Amino acid sequence: MRTRSTIVNLLGSLKVSVICVAILFFSVNLNVHAIDTVALELGTAAGDEDVDRFGVELKWDWAAQWFATGDWYLGGYWEVGATYWDGRKGRTGNDSLGDFHVTPVFRYQRKPDVDMIPFVEFGLGAHVHTDDSIGNKNFDIPFAFGSYIGAGLRFGDGGRYELLYRFQHLSNAGLGDDNPGINFHVLNLGYRF
Repeated sequence: MRTRSTIVNLLGSLKVSVICVAILFFSVNLNVHAIDTVALELGTAAGDEDVDRFGVELKWDWAAQWFATGDWYLGGYWEVGATYWDGRKGRTGNDSLGDFHVTPVFRYQRKPDVDMIPFVEFGLGAHVHTDDSIGNKNFDIPFAFGSYIGAGLRFGDGGRYELLYRFQHLSNAGLGDDNPGINFHVLNLGYRF
């Protein structure tokens, strides 16, 4: 009987997650034909939790250049992603979850007129999880805000490839009773169209 209730709870969490991601996706008014980058990511938790994550992201460039000085400018993009977290059961009894997010990202980068294009970036977005816990972390609610700082390099023909490191923090910002948060080191490899 416990297995049935676990499946029912998982399906309920999945339905809520899919609905929230759909609302977030359509609320940012993304044009599917404007996908600029597809990226794969690999990450591991920083600190006391043993969690790895694997995912995919789609990015839509804003085609804006602010604060242009010399060869550098501030731009940005929308990022929509899905990751699978793989951990240990720990105190919560849950060893995996799915994470879906929408994040506006600001990127300060060199203009793409050289072979190697360095950049730094910052993002803050909304995340929805298929469960509210993993390993020894009980997030209390299946929602989090994710913030990160990152640095990377675009390279190849016209900066077509992108390698990026991010340090990311996820937290429910006190919306739930518990707010342990979790940090990740993430590597991201992207292909720009």
